[in-house]
Amino acid sequence: MSRAGAKRGKRLSHVWEGLQPDLKNSLKAKMKKGEVTIGTTISIGHPDIAETLGQVGYDWILIDTEHAPLEVGTVQNLMQAMSGSKSVPIVRVAWNDMVMIKRALDIGAYGIIVPWVNTKEEAERAVQAVRYPPRGLRGFGPRRASLFDPEYVATAENELILAVQIETKKAIDNLDEILSVDGIDAAVIGPADLSFSLGMLMQYDNPKFNAALDKVVAATRKHHVAAGFLAVDNIERRVKQGFTWLNVSADLGLLKSSAKKDYEEAVKGAKAAKK
Repeated sequence: MSRAGAKRGKRLSHVWEGLQPDLKNSLKAKMKKGEVTIGTTISIGHPDIAETLGQVGYDWILIDTEHAPLEVGTVQNLMQAMSGSKSVPIVRVAWNDMVMIKRALDIGAYGIIVPWVNTKEEAERAVQAVRYPPRGLRGFGPRRASLFDPEYVATAENELILAVQIETKKAIDNLDEILSVDGIDAAVIGPADLSFSLGMLMQYDNPKFNAALDKVVAATRKHHVAAGFLAVDNIERRVKQGFTWLNVSADLGLLKSSAKKDYEEAVKGAKAAKK
């Protein structure tokens, strides 16, 4: 190797230090301390999106395969584009499915959000899918996940995040049983579906909706897991309410709002120039 190449390699080793390759999960450490963490969502399957948002400073980035048209190979490309970022990649799988969860973890996800968890049995199924035997049923084949971590099995046991999504009245009624399952790190509100299930679609000021949120916060405190909220409507209000794992925006909305603002300012400037 040339002297210039050796210097480049040394610089790259410094870049990697403290970032993601050993799968030590900075997000989980913050969650255990009760710190407020802020994330965003990726639904566009281009690495430029992941790379750019990864430089903003978010604590975590949710890659959404439930509602977005993202296949596992695309998800891997997005996470690879985030390799130089301190933002932690979390994947929301399309369903509480052992194979979907396994594939997301094998390509390097630091955590999983499982939608539509309504019962203790469904929570147990999610935990089993994330954990290796003897605690779980995850098949061994951590393809990309183990590339930089020879102790991946031990790391996976201690560092991976499992969040269950609470988005129905049934889940609210079964909260204590769901969160009693060992291995759950967060209960995450899906506000649109939860409000729909309660008969008040997107009426986030409705007392009945907020009573359900208060119940979630109380249950998470009782069971020592984080209270999460996706697509936060009012971050100050929700933090005061007790939520600490917060998702505040998404790539499509950010793109549209930024473009709209830029366009409106340009139109305003053009009109001002004609006066």
